[in-house]
Amino acid sequence: MGKINGCLKCLFIFFNVISAIIGCGLIYVMVRLQIYSSQLAEYVDTSMAWGWVFAIGVLGISILGIVAACTEKLIILRIFAAFMGIGLIIMMIFGIVVVVFRNKVKDMFDSTSAEKAKSYIEDDKARGMLEDIQKTLYCCGLLSYEDWNTTIPNSCDCDLAVGGGYQPSGASGYECISRPKGSSGPDQIFKQSCRDTVFWWFNIIFQVMMGFFFGLAVTALLGLLVSILMIHQVRRHDSGGGASMAMKSY
Repeated sequence: MGKINGCLKCLFIFFNVISAIIGCGLIYVMVRLQIYSSQLAEYVDTSMAWGWVFAIGVLGISILGIVAACTEKLIILRIFAAFMGIGLIIMMIFGIVVVVFRNKVKDMFDSTSAEKAKSYIEDDKARGMLEDIQKTLYCCGLLSYEDWNTTIPNSCDCDLAVGGGYQPSGASGYECISRPKGSSGPDQIFKQSCRDTVFWWFNIIFQVMMGFFFGLAVTALLGLLVSILMIHQVRRHDSGGGASMAMKSY
């Protein structure tokens, strides 16, 4: 009979196999992203490097956990527990950073004034970007359609979106209203502002990231607790306390 409870060992190995599969999936994603890296921003190398470190780390630690459970070596179990403790701290820090950054982005969006919106629209490059956003996310104006004054562009055309001229992209939904009197442009325009719609998308991304990091933190905590229990069983066995006790069934 082994030093570690058989059921506990099998459960531990199973979850590490799942983690290893996830690690392989992350590596595959990084390989695919590497193909398009030349088309990304100049800081992409740093981001890709951290992605590779994370993906390889997940795979490596998972393999270490499997080896630790199979060999029942105290030193390997301790190394795995140390990695779980470090991973728990890092994932908690990343999760908190995402929460803080999300709040800063929200404050930045909320503090956008009409003057900033006007200067944004007056810039040709920014104006073109805003029009692309309007077509994609079904919105009009940075703060509202009033940002365009009396000349509303065709990218705010709500009738064209309903008629199939624009392809839906999963935006938070849109509502059509009549064009204000005294203005030129489409008869029906989007009611939603692009600021609210863009932040809606950002908020979804932040929520996914928070769930990801805090979920990994919980997983690391469970891995740490299980590895500590396994270390206790191995030490108990090596100290002459006998084979590991069978788990009770209730």
